[in-house]
Amino acid sequence: MVAPSEVRQAPEQRAERWRFTGLLPRRMLRWRRPVWWQEIAIIALGYWIYTLGRNAIPDQASIALRHGRSIEHLQHILHLNWELSINHFVAGHEWLAQTMDYYYATLHFIVTPVVMAWLFVRRSHLYRGARTTLVATTLLGLLGFYLYPTAPPRLLTQYHYIDTVLKFHTWGSLADPDIAKHSNQFAAMPSLHIAWALWCGIAIFVNARHMWVRVVGLCYPLCTFAVIVGTANHFVLDAVGGALIVALGFGVQYALSGHGAFSPPFDAPDLGLPQPRVPLVDADTQSP
Repeated sequence: MVAPSEVRQAPEQRAERWRFTGLLPRRMLRWRRPVWWQEIAIIALGYWIYTLGRNAIPDQASIALRHGRSIEHLQHILHLNWELSINHFVAGHEWLAQTMDYYYATLHFIVTPVVMAWLFVRRSHLYRGARTTLVATTLLGLLGFYLYPTAPPRLLTQYHYIDTVLKFHTWGSLADPDIAKHSNQFAAMPSLHIAWALWCGIAIFVNARHMWVRVVGLCYPLCTFAVIVGTANHFVLDAVGGALIVALGFGVQYALSGHGAFSPPFDAPDLGLPQPRVPLVDADTQSP
């Protein structure tokens, strides 16, 4: 005869036995503190592959321009063609246009490494999952560039978008002709600017302790969206594509590990987490 306690425990045991634990071997999912020089090497290698892959994609101007016109047409059908008005508004205010141009050219390559460094130092038990998500997102973006080369709005002159870099001679943007010669200009879909900014915003919101820092984290991808549209570097649907590959990146990380990107490994210590306050214990320790 089966004891009642064993009957109650059986469903839990079956659920635990069938719980998805990831595609990677369990030994690869164990807690290991990340080593700084290894991570720098991985990031450097990844960035080199990203740059090489992004610029090695065939420069298919006619196809990319056709894809850009298709996206413009689809946005018109979906009533998302309000970005031309935003672009003209930005181009009508030089201080705003130049601010957005420098934002586009710099923060993409500053904020992301800073957030990664912060996770490495302050949330080391969550760093590997977050890094895996970012790498997967970037690789999916490169795949998108290869399969669907797309011209940005600023290159579709028939729609009267204004290239703010050319108009105000802003330094540093990929729209600058001197820099454009060394970069693929038809890598607009999906938007990696949005993808990386959204990854940063989620990482900050989930892991920051102070509410104002979380709010700043959420504002960063929103500001990036305004910048890519205002400077005519991306369509609205490019941003949607960027958000989609972030979601897929989180999915890849879950498939590999069996847990969320910001969930620690099964044997990780609670490093970097605030200690919970237990009122009764605190009261007992303060009593004479």
